[in-house]
Amino acid sequence: MTNFLVIAQIIVAASVAFVWIFRIHNVIKEFNQFGLSDVTRSFVGFSKTALATLLIVGIWYDSLVTIPALLMGLFMVAAQYFHFKAGKPFQQRLPSLLLLVLCVFIVVISANLI
Repeated sequence: MTNFLVIAQIIVAASVAFVWIFRIHNVIKEFNQFGLSDVTRSFVGFSKTALATLLIVGIWYDSLVTIPALLMGLFMVAAQYFHFKAGKPFQQRLPSLLLLVLCVFIVVISANLI
């Protein structure tokens, strides 16, 4: 199960880094469509990048995994809300939904909830 946990951490962290570094133009467009400010976008970007970094560091330090995964999951819940509110099709909501499922998996396994 440890291998699946590490893979999930890498997928979440790499996905967040890819979107917030290489696809920032889409992020800017979506935040504008959602009616959110540049300050909010900057806060979310900084927070997600920091949490993604902690998920990677958590590969070696287990204690750094549960809380960042939980917080990242909350960001994904917020993403689902804003995509739904903006009337985005399911296809555009799917990436954040998959990352939410991975975050839940990470939290459950890293916190030994099962």
